[in-house]
Amino acid sequence: MGDAIGATLGPAVGIAISPTPIAAVILILFGGRARSNGVAFMLAWIVGVAAVTTVVVLIPGLEADGGGPSAVTGWIKLVLGVLLLVLGARQWLSRPSPEEEPAVPGWMSRIDEMRPVAASGLGLLLSALNPKNLLLAVAAGASIGALPLSAGETVGAVATFTAVATLTVTVPVIGYLVAGRRLGPALERTKAWLITHDAAVMAVLLVVFGTSLVGDALQILT
Repeated sequence: MGDAIGATLGPAVGIAISPTPIAAVILILFGGRARSNGVAFMLAWIVGVAAVTTVVVLIPGLEADGGGPSAVTGWIKLVLGVLLLVLGARQWLSRPSPEEEPAVPGWMSRIDEMRPVAASGLGLLLSALNPKNLLLAVAAGASIGALPLSAGETVGAVATFTAVATLTVTVPVIGYLVAGRRLGPALERTKAWLITHDAAVMAVLLVVFGTSLVGDALQILT
């Protein structure tokens, strides 16, 4: 299982340090339903990441007959890598200049009005349907599915990947449940920084992981 953890650590970190969901959970924790909405968002976020990864792991043909990744895995990684590079380039080109005030997504201004069901929907949207996180979870699932693992090892690898990928959402929520409003100043500073540097951070991450996936794909296919 160590190979699976090593192969998926990069995508897990990429999802974990994605600025948008971190900023979203911080805004939720400043809202009037902080506890219920925070827990709902966190659980949906975990389920979304785990579900996408599990579905990909179950795709037949990822492991070659002799063990190791098959050509199917190579092509999946190549396509994902190219898509991440394209998304990274778009993020970089669309980033605001230092003089510009970064645009705040409209849904962020409505977070305080959300109820737990809506918070759950937002968590699923940002984890399972957000293009950047979706591609990274698919890449992790392909890496796990390509390895000769037992059923127990596969479950452990998916669980470990999910735990690392969701760490930056689970820690603030659990911290808030324990410490309450005392975390406010630290969360406020973190939120402001993430909103300001969202596009640049994501562009760099996407290019790094896209390049890595393309390299893995070429190694498998050649």
